Amino acid sequence: MSNGVENVRRRLLRAAAALKAAGVPYAVVGGNAVAAWVSRADETAVRNTRDVDLLLRRSDLTAAAAALEAAGFHYRRVASLGRAGALDVFLDGPEGRVGDAVHIVFAGEKTRPDQPEPNALIQEGEETEHFRLISLEALVRMKLSAWRDKDRVHLRDLVSVGLVNATWLPRLPELLRRRLEEILATPGG
Repeated sequence: MSNGVENVRRRLLRAAAALKAAGVPYAVVGGNAVAAWVSRADETAVRNTRDVDLLLRRSDLTAAAAALEAAGFHYRRVASLGRAGALDVFLDGPEGRVGDAVHIVFAGEKTRPDQPEPNALIQEGEETEHFRLISLEALVRMKLSAWRDKDRVHLRDLVSVGLVNATWLPRLPELLRRRLEEILATPGG
């Protein structure tokens, strides 16, 4: 188990370092972003994830591909269930698997047609010691908009450590506000 967790961390750090060195703007999103935020409040509450999700501008994909491929990743466009069209991923080596790859999420776009809000913008991030992290507010909006089972779990993780609470409700558009109200009303799921 610890090897699996460490492999994800190494993959994240390697991808982030490659993008930073190449000057490609990015932000860590998804489960690793949730873990980074949760760890600031309670390290014991961090949940593991098996992949790396990075937010990029679509216009930077070519530059990102060059940087990531130089770091040993292999670009692949794959069909994706539940998403619009295909998914852009970077496999960790030629034998890498899609499930534990670096997954690309495009800034300012909707990942699925039924998503009420577009993904965050690259500017909504902050530098940390090891990588650029999406802001907590942008992460919460993305999770509320995506609204899959794992997004609701991630939101409950953020609520459970006190990072998100009812004071957030006035900041959100109506649909996202209703979704957060549901999470707050059912913190145990």
